[in-house]
Amino acid sequence: MRWFLLWCAQNKWLSAHVPTWGFAKRAVRRFLPGEDFDSALREAVEFKKQGVGALFTRLGENLTALDEAGAVVQHYEEVLAASAEVGAEISVKPTQLGLDIDPAAALANLARLARAAAAANSFLWIDMEGSAYTDATIQLYTRLRADHPNTGICLQAYLHRTAADILKLLPRRPAIRLVKGAYAESAEIAYQAKRDVDANYLALCVLMLAEVKHKSLRLVLGTHDVELIGRVWRFGQALGLERSQIEVNMLYGIRTDEQLKLSKEGYVVRDLIAYGDAWYAWYLRRLAERPANVLFVARQLIG
Repeated sequence: MRWFLLWCAQNKWLSAHVPTWGFAKRAVRRFLPGEDFDSALREAVEFKKQGVGALFTRLGENLTALDEAGAVVQHYEEVLAASAEVGAEISVKPTQLGLDIDPAAALANLARLARAAAAANSFLWIDMEGSAYTDATIQLYTRLRADHPNTGICLQAYLHRTAADILKLLPRRPAIRLVKGAYAESAEIAYQAKRDVDANYLALCVLMLAEVKHKSLRLVLGTHDVELIGRVWRFGQALGLERSQIEVNMLYGIRTDEQLKLSKEGYVVRDLIAYGDAWYAWYLRRLAERPANVLFVARQLIG
């Protein structure tokens, strides 16, 4: 099921036609409050009332024109200004800022967003895309972090290389959001079995927890796996960490009850709220992360 969903996510015919189908638009509401930012902001306000923060991301990737990337930057600047009341952070994909066209322009766009985030007392996260972009994304972050400490990067636990990437980044006192990974990658570069990905995720967290204790690393657990979060916490507890030093990000529409529970237990929790009309590939990757979601969506459509 996972590989079939990832294949569908990359199929050009499906990506051009499925978003026009009414039932598909209804299904995607499982993970999106709406296609416009106002819908996302309304949800963030409600989450804040319950002690959960927000992380906004506008869907879209692999833009082919720099003027489109400039429009994305302007949009996020407006988002930062409008969401000050909820203390939201933003997360962007490098290819949405022009990486495929001009890496220097992408870096300039990231720097512009980092300045806007600093002015709003907020934080900028750089999303990680497929493995073809890993080196370029880390290079962008390394250059950006030198001048903008209010920036972080997403790393993927299913890649064999991630431990080495973390060790290279640690001297820069980074912020890292660790996710499991949601792209179709070969066995040569990525773990394939869930148990192996989970084991590596835990090992990577243990590698970083000492840095968290010494406040030389901001670590965010980007996972819906509450059992895995509990395992990470037990290691952190043994090192003398407080629960408030463990941050958790979960997607909108997934395990909301657990998000509220973790927040009440003392974890810092943010709900990643995505919006926009370029949702097709993103949505399929979300289903592939946890194929059980397919049954949930099917029940919603039938009901």
